[in-house]
Parts: sequence; structure tokens; C-alpha cells
Amino acid sequence: MNDLTSHPWFFCGIGGSGMLPLALILRGQGAEVAGSDRSRDQGRTPEKFGWLEGLGFTLFPQDGSGVTTAEQTLVASAAVEDTVPEMVRARERGCPRMSRAELLATLFNAAPRSVAIGGTSGKSTVTGMAGWILTVAGRDPTIMNGAVMKNFVRDDAPFASARVGNGKVFVSEVDESDGSIALYQPSVAVLGNVSLDHKSLEELRELFGDFLARAEVSAINLDDAETAALAHRAQRLVTFGVSSSEAMIGVEPDSVVEGLTALSATVLDRREGSSHALALKVPGRHNLFNALAALAAASAAGVPLAEGVAALATFTGLARRFDIIGTSPGGITVIDDFGHNPEKCAATLTTLKAHPGRVIAFFQPHGYGPLRQMGHELAETFARLLGPDDITILCDPVYFGGTVDRSEGSERIVRLIGEAGGKAEYVPERTDCATRIAALARPGDRIVIMGARDDTLTTFAKDLLAQLP
Repeated sequence: MNDLTSHPWFFCGIGGSGMLPLALILRGQGAEVAGSDRSRDQGRTPEKFGWLEGLGFTLFPQDGSGVTTAEQTLVASAAVEDTVPEMVRARERGCPRMSRAELLATLFNAAPRSVAIGGTSGKSTVTGMAGWILTVAGRDPTIMNGAVMKNFVRDDAPFASARVGNGKVFVSEVDESDGSIALYQPSVAVLGNVSLDHKSLEELRELFGDFLARAEVSAINLDDAETAALAHRAQRLVTFGVSSSEAMIGVEPDSVVEGLTALSATVLDRREGSSHALALKVPGRHNLFNALAALAAASAAGVPLAEGVAALATFTGLARRFDIIGTSPGGITVIDDFGHNPEKCAATLTTLKAHPGRVIAFFQPHGYGPLRQMGHELAETFARLLGPDDITILCDPVYFGGTVDRSEGSERIVRLIGEAGGKAEYVPERTDCATRIAALARPGDRIVIMGARDDTLTTFAKDLLAQLP
């Protein structure tokens, strides 16, 4: 029993995308873990919490009743207010507290070999791909992801956002938005792209540069100018890129073939002059970048490129990442997607617009704060990438309670999309959006459901599909 498993743990918000995999990994290593979640108290996603209880987690209402002893370590994300009953009770009892990032870094840094996936976008997919390559290659990795990895979903693991392995390798996405990337000491550091999201470019250059400097070997994207400019900070390099002729792991020009649900290309290993036929079951050019990043990561961790390319042929993607829910009898396809910031939305919309057919984009903002921060860029993305026949429908942002300023919401974004030359409608209630979309939809349409921080969006997508002709 190690230091992490020698005492009980309590997770405040145990069902969250960043908390759930950590709880699974800790329990998989033998720790006693309990938790609470506001979503459970509100009756949302009961199947997830029922599954957790079936695994042996003890769940409590979010009223402080689960914090019973000073021996417990309380895990809570930085966003949890000090007034939440668990936080109050933990202070009263003198419980030690760890943030989500501190716990992840502790688990990560304890592993003999560690692969950290960093960058502004694509982290979850690259983590899933790299984790799958290492699994197929027999390395039995532990994987920490913010999204459900379809390859690891089973009847007894429907929410497989983590894999608990017995090997020496720990693979995880690492977050720069809260500065916690500074806590990780990776054997392999992967950097996909550096772009404005939550911090200034000056701060990001320093954070990501230091991240590369701490690693034994770094895999970096030469196609991204900001990332390439940090190459000098790395101790050893494995470079990748689609258009760069300097990249060690690259792509044969003109070999990329994009399908509706797949992509193929010829991958070049310029270090040894070999070429490999890559066939992906996930669409979009951004996934070619993700694949190269994962291949570079696995190569840096000792897996031959040919093995990595072969493994990716059986990678089935992540839940809510261009996740095709189904096609109605009348030929209308519904896609569930995590797009919530301009870059992620742009990747999804670009993939959709690479093929014929009208797009109906439904967007549920993941909060009032983010909408204020990136509203202009989001509106510009929808207006620029969608055509005159396409339409964007927005409902009100996600709001689960709290003191956030709700004076400016989705109606502003709809106005900005219109001003930028796009077509959009504001329908406040999500249920009314489904009715409106079903009325608008016609054969050949692709309907994409976009948004973050709300597991019920997948249910919304499935229910909408059932309503379509």
C-alpha cells in the first residue's frame, strides 16, 4: 500500500469529466474512495452514478455528510466554491485538500514512465490514440482522459475515461488553462499547438517551454509556428507535421483521402526513410494531426512507427468527438460533439463542410463566463465556416446554480453571427430547440449537437434522432 492508498478519499463532484477518471485510477490502485455530485442530487445521468456505486464507490448527497473523518483527503476542482457543504465540513474536521490537478500530477509523477499530452486542442483524442497504441503494443498503460475512450468501453465500463493498467507507463492529457501543467515531470512531453484560449501567448510560451524542458524527450508539431518556436527548449526531439518537410514523422504530399467517417494517408518516417499506410476510422484533417502526435508520442516512448500505425487502424474514437449517433429513416444524420471553443468548433464544422449536404448546428454554450470571453470569436467561426443554406441554433448557456453574471447570453451570439453574415436563431429552452430542429430538418442534412460540461447533451442528441423523419 502506497501513500495514496493508505487513507480514504472523498471526491466533491465525482462525476465530472476530470474527476471521474482520477477516482477510477485511485480505486484501481486499491484506495477507498467516496464522493458526492450536484448532478446526482439533481437526478441527472443516474446511470453513471449507479455504475459508480456498482463498482464499490460510496456516494453521498452534496450536503457534507460524506466527510466524516480528518483522515479523508478531499479532492475538489479549483472551481468549487468554499461555501459548498463538503468544503465547509472538511475545514471543520481539518481534512487535507488536493486539487484535481495536484492529485493527477502526484499519480503521474509516481509512474516509472510517463507521457504527457499538452496543447490547446486535440489533447483528449491524442491521449486516447497514444493510450490505444501503447495498449495494443502490450505496454499495459494507465490512461487518464477527459473523455470516454470508445476502445475501452465495455458493458461493465460504460464511462471508460480512464484505464487502470499494470504496466510502467502512465499517459495523461495535461492542462495549461489553470497553469497546472507546471506540476508534471514527464518522460515524454507532447505539444500539439499553442493558441490563445485561457491565457496570454506570453504566459503560454513560458508554460509550454518549461514543460518541454522538463521532459526527457519531446514530440512537437512543426506545422504550428508557436510550437515550432519552442523546439529549442526540448532536451531531445521527435517532430511531426502534415505540411512540414522537416518533420521526422510526416505525410506523403497528396496522399490524404478524406471520407465522411474516415481518413487515410501515407505516413513517412524520415528518420529511416520508410512509409506506412495509415487508415483512420475517425474523420477530419485535425485527426490526421492528432494521429501524427500520438505516433510521435508512442515512438518517443519506444513503440516502432509501423506498430503505431497498425494500432490506429482499430482506434474507434472518443465519445462526443464527432460521434455519429445515427441516421434517421429519411437520411438525416445526427452527430454529437464536444465543440465549445472557436478552435474545436472550427475543426468540427470544417470536417462537416468538406462534404455535401446542409448543416444544422445546435450550440449550447458551456457557461455565461466563457460566452462573454470568446463570444465574438465563436460567432465569427459559425458565420465564416457555415454557408448560406446552413443554420446555427443556440439555446441558453449551461447553468447549474451559483453567482455568475447572467446578463449577457446566447441572444448576443445570435446577433453577432447575423452581423458577420451568418444565419442563426435563439431558442431559449433546449427542448424547444429539438422541436425547431426537427421541423427544419430534411433528407441529407447533418445535425451537429455541440457543447461541453453537460453529459445530457448525448441523451438530447439521441432523443432528437428519434424525432426525425
